[in-house]
Amino acid sequence: MAQQSTPVVSAVGLTKVFRDFWGRPKAKAVNDVDFEIHEGEVVGLLGPNGSGKSTTVKMILGLLYPTGGSLSVLGRSPRAVETKREIGYLPEESYLYKYLTAEETLDFFGALFNLSRAERRRRIDQLLEMVGMAHARRRRVGEFSKGMARRIGLAQAMINDPAFLILDEPTSGLDPLGCKEVKDLITMLKKRGKTVVITSHLLSDIEDICDRVIILYGGRVRATGTLHDLLTVNDENRIITPALPPAVMTRLVALLRENLHGEEFRIDHPRRTLEEFFLEVINQAKAESIETAGVVGGGKIAEYLSEEEKSNAVLDALMSESAAPAADTVEPASVSEPAAPEPAEPVLDEKLAELTGETAAAAPEAEAAEEAQKKQEELDAVNAKLDDLLRGRK
Repeated sequence: MAQQSTPVVSAVGLTKVFRDFWGRPKAKAVNDVDFEIHEGEVVGLLGPNGSGKSTTVKMILGLLYPTGGSLSVLGRSPRAVETKREIGYLPEESYLYKYLTAEETLDFFGALFNLSRAERRRRIDQLLEMVGMAHARRRRVGEFSKGMARRIGLAQAMINDPAFLILDEPTSGLDPLGCKEVKDLITMLKKRGKTVVITSHLLSDIEDICDRVIILYGGRVRATGTLHDLLTVNDENRIITPALPPAVMTRLVALLRENLHGEEFRIDHPRRTLEEFFLEVINQAKAESIETAGVVGGGKIAEYLSEEEKSNAVLDALMSESAAPAADTVEPASVSEPAAPEPAEPVLDEKLAELTGETAAAAPEAEAAEEAQKKQEELDAVNAKLDDLLRGRK
């Protein structure tokens, strides 16, 4: 695989020391780590709990400052706004606003990236179809199971068509069908030249999709390399043939015994993985049009994710829009530079309009009235709490 001259992630002597209240070293979470991640790679970041994986990811995201060493992401500082525009992140726990619907959640995150309203709608429709949640687009995410919330979290991580994607336990809470769809998606993103970092304790998932792994322990890199190099057992051979007649098997066993000089060997039949068998059963049921009330399988990959143009076009579009911001956009969120309140007003106005029941006209009258009443009660409760706080200050 051809590698670009500038790595997507470059860490040299990367160190992070957590200190106590008095400034004394408390724990060295990352200890003098060197590694590079190149464009188009799918890299697994592995290690037991407390090995430094989460700390490393947070430094790559610009959420933590390194104590020592250097770290660059996409050729820039991890904390630069331009860097954050090109990153998609799925945290281990899907932190979503439980009172927003699936559609509103994706619209909110799309607005943070200055996507136009038309583009947000286009991508939301494609993403919800892709993750198998189009039927629940108007349900509040607080009502979702963990697996359903995970699918929405994965969709929000890709709303900006990122060049660099970080997925923390991406298959956590998903059923085997969802796991297979996530792995297929990552494979497709790799073909488009996207770079993906995955942290997971499910090593079978890592083995299926990663080109290379970095294994941490005690804050240090203990092993790194391609899966082929690390997992191949060079001092053994395996031969897989079609089913052989008994006479041929007898001759083959005799030949092996003659040449192995008493060493143990084993002959058995290949086995499918449990995942392969499970998916075969589910696909057969779907082919027979058996109905289910659960999550349906995801649809095709979102068109904007499978388009061939360079991902830098997204950044160019964002920069051109920021020069002449539209009325329905907001500035991207930044850890170091909070977004100004003025651009955020259109999004807030839309959410307030939905809370007051202005968007309920599309639903049947009975349901719209009930939903509007419920939202009005929630709004009254919030206003009451605000009044109590203001009286307390006086």
